[in-house]
Amino acid sequence: MNTYNQFIHQYRKEFKEKGLSPETVKAFIFELCNEYDINLYLDIDKPMDERVYRKFEPGIKRLLANEPMNYVLGYSYFYGYRFIVNGDVLIPRMETEELVGLILSKYDEFYKDKKIKVCDVGTGSGAIAIALKKEEDNLEVYASDISEEALEVAKLNARNNDCEITFLQGSMLDPYLEKGMKFDILVSNPPYIKTVETIESSVYDFEPHVALFGGSDGLKFYREILENAKAIMNDKGLIFFEMGYDLKDSLTALVNSCLPDSKVEVYKDINGKDRMMMIML
Repeated sequence: MNTYNQFIHQYRKEFKEKGLSPETVKAFIFELCNEYDINLYLDIDKPMDERVYRKFEPGIKRLLANEPMNYVLGYSYFYGYRFIVNGDVLIPRMETEELVGLILSKYDEFYKDKKIKVCDVGTGSGAIAIALKKEEDNLEVYASDISEEALEVAKLNARNNDCEITFLQGSMLDPYLEKGMKFDILVSNPPYIKTVETIESSVYDFEPHVALFGGSDGLKFYREILENAKAIMNDKGLIFFEMGYDLKDSLTALVNSCLPDSKVEVYKDINGKDRMMMIML
C-alpha cells in the first residue's frame, strides 16, 4: 500500500493534468482521515489505512470527474453545523452563512428575546432554517421546498442536528398561503442564476438545476415571493434575500413595484459584493 504522501503526489499530478485544483487531493484525504481519528500530518509517510483507502479509491475517481468534494464526502459544514448533502440539494455556500449572521443580528435589533415565526422558502438542505433555530431558540421555524427529495435531506439534517423545524412541501409561498399562515421573518435564497449565464461545469453538471436558475433575468422566484409576500407577513415584518451580485438595481426596482411602502437595505458580503437584501414592511 502506498503512503499517504505517495498518493498525494500521484494524484496531484493527475489533477493538474486535467486542469483541476491539485490541492483537492490533500483536502480529501484529510477529511477521510478525520473520520477515523487519523492525524494525516503525523502519519503522512505511513501506508494509507485500509479503511481510508476503501473510501479514497472510488472517491478520487469521482473527484477526477469534477464532482464537488462535498458530494463525494456526503456532507458539508455550514455555520459550524454538519449537513448531509447529495445531488438533490445545493451545497451550502459561505455567502449564505453571512445571510444567517445578518438575520440573527437584525433579530436582536428588532425583536430582542421575543418569540417570533420565521419561514425559509426553498430550504434545500435545510441549512438556513437549522442554523437559525440552533442559534436562536426563540424562533419558531418553518421551512419549505418544492422538491420532496430535498425535504427528505433537510428533515434528516434537522434530526441529526437535534433541531425542531416544521417542513412543508410546495412551490415558493404556496404551502403557507394554503394554510393561512403569518410570519415575522421570511428568508429565501432562491435560484437566481440567469439562464443565459455560463457557470462552472462542476456546478452545472452535478448540482440540481431547479435550485440554480431563476429565469432569463434571474428574478423569477423573487417575483413570485414578492407578489404574495403581504399575504403571509405580519405588520412590520422583515424579508431577507440572498441575491446575485449583479441584481441589486433590478431586484430593488421589483421590491418597489410589489411593496411600494417598504424600505430596502442592501448588504455586501466579505468580498465586497452586493449579496444580501433586507426589506422592512
